[in-house]
Amino acid sequence: MSADSGAERPEAQRPQRSFAANVAFGAGMLLVLATATLGAFAAVALLGRAVDAAPLSSMVPDDGNNALVVGGIAIGGLTGLMLPVILFGMVRGTEENGGTPRVGPAAAARKVLAVLVFDVCLLVVALLVAQLGWFLPAQLTTVVAVFAVGFSWMPLAMVPWERFGLGDVLGRRRGSAASRQAE
Repeated sequence: MSADSGAERPEAQRPQRSFAANVAFGAGMLLVLATATLGAFAAVALLGRAVDAAPLSSMVPDDGNNALVVGGIAIGGLTGLMLPVILFGMVRGTEENGGTPRVGPAAAARKVLAVLVFDVCLLVVALLVAQLGWFLPAQLTTVVAVFAVGFSWMPLAMVPWERFGLGDVLGRRRGSAASRQAE
């Protein structure tokens, strides 16, 4: 087989996006980034108010407040990032799938529930790290909180979600392994 045998075949052209589609994509990205940022600020404000008021005032030492701030940034940022993405997936599909939504209502509800469960896990991790404020100075508690909250998703990533029937919650497509094996 010679090296130029591939030159005889016509190359498949990928469809180009229109200017309006590029503008819509950019606006969507700005919206998602804005909701993630505003979500982080809102969660920090709500957790700060909860620490200063009655519910968490006796649970969190003064040197542990920064751990809740780190947890609030993670919770609000994650929720603000994922909710618009899930909702955009419900709006409209591509021409390849006939314009049907990429995410159905049941799958979207499962994804939102998964985000909320993960938010609760992040809150528990932040509250546990905040307890180190009884023993450690605030700066060291903050450093531990950044690593603990930042890497708290790793155990959840190792769970075999497919065995629980939640394989599509994490964005995995059914049959994708079979289609890869067929190629």
